Amino acid sequence: MWLVQELLRAMGDKNLLKRRVAHPGASNVKFECGGCSGLVRFEYKKETTHSTLQMKLLEASKKRAKNQLVGRFYSLLRGMELFEPLDDFDLQDLAQMMKLKKYPANTILLESGTTGTHFYVLLSGKVDVVRDDNGVIAELGPGEIFGEMSLLSGESTYSSVHSKTPVEVATLQAIEFKRILSLYPVLQVFFYRVLVDRVEKNTLRAGNITSGMSGELSYINTVELFQLINSGGKTGKVDFVFSECKGLVLFNEGEIVFCRCGARTGKEAIFDMLAKKNGQFSYTKGLSQKEKKLPILGGFMGLIMEGLRRIDEEEAGEE
Repeated sequence: MWLVQELLRAMGDKNLLKRRVAHPGASNVKFECGGCSGLVRFEYKKETTHSTLQMKLLEASKKRAKNQLVGRFYSLLRGMELFEPLDDFDLQDLAQMMKLKKYPANTILLESGTTGTHFYVLLSGKVDVVRDDNGVIAELGPGEIFGEMSLLSGESTYSSVHSKTPVEVATLQAIEFKRILSLYPVLQVFFYRVLVDRVEKNTLRAGNITSGMSGELSYINTVELFQLINSGGKTGKVDFVFSECKGLVLFNEGEIVFCRCGARTGKEAIFDMLAKKNGQFSYTKGLSQKEKKLPILGGFMGLIMEGLRRIDEEEAGEE
């Protein structure tokens, strides 16, 4: 609070700000707080200049084209239920991050069995969602989305997406998609509902997952298992056996209050566990009174998204 007050006072007094910050020829300046040990560092950077008139005109032309493209993204996103909670400024920032891609008809945009790399918003044209037996599951049109399920669950895609007509799509890379969800938690609610619906369908594939809550991670991955317990508000413990170690997660009314994975505990253990692809798990209902008093480790969706973001960054680093 002392630092905030000092900053407000400085920003409200142009002469004070000029004396304390604007030193001619300085490359960076330190603004020290008078009430605590906090400080803010300012760094001076020169704007990029263009030496010729042609370069300036080219840059202006590119900027106009970019603004027109962002305007298209923005207009479509503004009308979508998914992005309703975002204010105009946040939505414009999101539109700036998206890239335009065009595909001719009869092109595979997303192939089943592969790890998702992008989130897609269909701007124009139509696409078919196709099963492995070439059966059409659904037809999508402008304003609809696809590719999000693999990014949210960390699993391979279960179906392919083929362009039925020439299409234009706005895309976000997987890492940017995770960052958007971290920046705007209100979007997590929408995708959370989508993922829970997916989890409930997957429990049917897992056979005994609903009775006794035990099985293999090859049937339902760690993210989906945690989502299932969280959405049901369950209180209990999940024991894991991996090839290299054992793990334990305690849930109190759907929130994670303890996690151990090998020698690690807490949030880092959760992030390690989310990266596990193979192993066995078993769920036991109920916690002791002492365990019920443990504080939650953090917002559930925030932990999941942070874990998935780390996995993406590690995989990108390896590549």
